[in-house]
Amino acid sequence: MKKIALTSLLAVFVVSGAHAANVIDGNPLYMPKAGHFYSVSDLGSHSGHENLKAWAFGEEFGYGVTDKLAVAVDTTIIDGQSFDQWSWNDLALNAIFRAFDKGAWKLDLVGQYSVDPVWGNHMSFLKAGTKEAGTGTEYTWTAGVRGGYTTARWTLAGHALFSYWNTESFNWNEKAGERGLHAVTLGLDAQYVLCPKISLLAGVEYDGILDSKYRDDPATQIKNAGEWNAELGVNYNIDATKFVGVYVNGAMDHHRADRAEDKWRVENGFGFGAKFGIDF
Repeated sequence: MKKIALTSLLAVFVVSGAHAANVIDGNPLYMPKAGHFYSVSDLGSHSGHENLKAWAFGEEFGYGVTDKLAVAVDTTIIDGQSFDQWSWNDLALNAIFRAFDKGAWKLDLVGQYSVDPVWGNHMSFLKAGTKEAGTGTEYTWTAGVRGGYTTARWTLAGHALFSYWNTESFNWNEKAGERGLHAVTLGLDAQYVLCPKISLLAGVEYDGILDSKYRDDPATQIKNAGEWNAELGVNYNIDATKFVGVYVNGAMDHHRADRAEDKWRVENGFGFGAKFGIDF
């Protein structure tokens, strides 16, 4: 998925409380007001896919329970061969609580539970080394923080997340062949408002495996497995409650089992896509 469309975990692409209420323009520290809904739709692909036959459609839909608590659901559908093959990949439930809000400084506690995939494109490597074949589905629990400094002109925000993956929702078994994965995500996002209509966005994120070996399959026992992602985007505000945006992204990884050498490499090609956001 990350080669098709890069989306920072739990990132919500709308404006923060330092801006006017009910505005959507790309700010990474948005917290919707009580009773407000928002939606961000994303269509993306990657230049490395032959004849651009692979596309991903993502949707994030959220609601402000109170001024300090928001919930959201996000999901992704991926097409592999010009709409002849497709899969419903991740489905995630998110919660964000604003623990600190003083002037321009914000700090949020975030949590997520996700399933990947929901239908199709099951991950055969999850079955490797197990006595009984699993479903090939990942279940992930995530907790962490995000925070930063936001003004009407610019925002700088960071996030730190810890995730635990396994083949069942409540499987904490760490035996050989059933060992889950522990991962950390660290990211930095920025927004600069050129004018009331246009915002520039940039972000960089590191996803790293904390376990000494990547999976239990001998073919994928790579130490310090991880991935760097970077993204640049431009958003145009149709009005105070709607925007459209375009973006490009790239990645560097250190977890490919098909590589003889054990080192970081920049992936071929780049991702690109468009977003549409609305606040109501």
